[in-house]
Amino acid sequence: MAKIASPLHCSFCGRSREEVKILIAGQDGHICENCVEHAREIIEQEINVKQEISSVGGSHKLQVRKPLEIKKFLDEYVIGQDEAKKVLSVAVYNHFKRVNTKSVLSDDVEIEKSNIIMVGETGTGKTLLAKTIARLLNVPFAIVDATVFTEAGYVGEDVESMLTRLLQNCNYDVTAAERGIVYVDELDKIARKGDNPSITRDVSGEGVQQGLLKMLEGTEVLVPPQGGRKHPEQKMIKVDTKNILFICGGAFDGIDKVIARRVNTNAIGFSVNKDEQENQRKNLLQFINAQDLKSFGLIPELLGRLPVITYLNPLDQETLRNILTEPKNSLIRQFKRLFEMEGIQLQIDSEVLDFMVTKALEYKLGARGLRSICESILTDAMFELPGTATRHLHITLAYAEQMFNKSKLSALKVA
Repeated sequence: MAKIASPLHCSFCGRSREEVKILIAGQDGHICENCVEHAREIIEQEINVKQEISSVGGSHKLQVRKPLEIKKFLDEYVIGQDEAKKVLSVAVYNHFKRVNTKSVLSDDVEIEKSNIIMVGETGTGKTLLAKTIARLLNVPFAIVDATVFTEAGYVGEDVESMLTRLLQNCNYDVTAAERGIVYVDELDKIARKGDNPSITRDVSGEGVQQGLLKMLEGTEVLVPPQGGRKHPEQKMIKVDTKNILFICGGAFDGIDKVIARRVNTNAIGFSVNKDEQENQRKNLLQFINAQDLKSFGLIPELLGRLPVITYLNPLDQETLRNILTEPKNSLIRQFKRLFEMEGIQLQIDSEVLDFMVTKALEYKLGARGLRSICESILTDAMFELPGTATRHLHITLAYAEQMFNKSKLSALKVA
């Protein structure tokens, strides 16, 4: 009896030859054009998902740059602070050169990492420098505030939570996190309050400094992935901190008096250069060393794990003026772009920029204060003009003074 041939059909969806336009024959089956299209969509989705995972977490492919290249990149976004840029560039380059060194040297020299501490007034660019370096090197980066930390067992965050944020920023890729950068801001807020020991525990001061010691030096830390307080049942993630670069920053308000006593800026006599002394008095941070930080309230053990100390110069009128216009993401360019999105061309007179700088210096607000002043001058325009027929906005000095005087910012008292 002859075998009846079964009608041709798609081996994937089961449609017959008459129900489809194209039926492609394979070695043991057939596939229709619909299933081919669906397969293509599935392949594209899988590839996109893998690329997203790679870009968020495992993708942080380290790009080590030479110190000159790092400083050149920083110059595009941060005005001035050449000394801090140079110190940071060298420290970061040496750190990641050490991370990338796979082979053990013949003389068994083990290079230790160089954590960094930056000292500078508020608004001088400490956080911006750390952010910009992380962007250049394409590594996981986390900013944490030291003021929220308390000694283990007390209300507040444990020091391990800074690594939780680093893990979150790289999609919990432990390998990427272990070569990331953590910027610890407001380090001066955990300084020991006094040299006299007390029977009461300093839960947010010296106790936190003690908790940071092992982490800064390099150890395996069990990190709660969702924070330790509210999820005690979660499984811990082990993170090795030996290749994590810690950059600490703080204003250290009042440390200039400690430095002044040490460098003796009040010397008298015929051979004293008064102009030189005045320049030194304006920026005493250039003479800062570990002894001054110890006198301020940081314990010697912590300072030993922060070997690179650098400072940021106070911002003068010329620097603030350049900050407004020169960087790639300068404030004026940002506001011009905001108005461009509404089809409005923004023009700001040079006298207005000088006015903004003068007010920022008066109120001692630093670079952050420039944005507050810009907002106070342009808020009314940003509120009224969108949706209108206006296509050009010209900011004059008279308009800027009028808007600024209307704002609450003008009520600040000059210190």
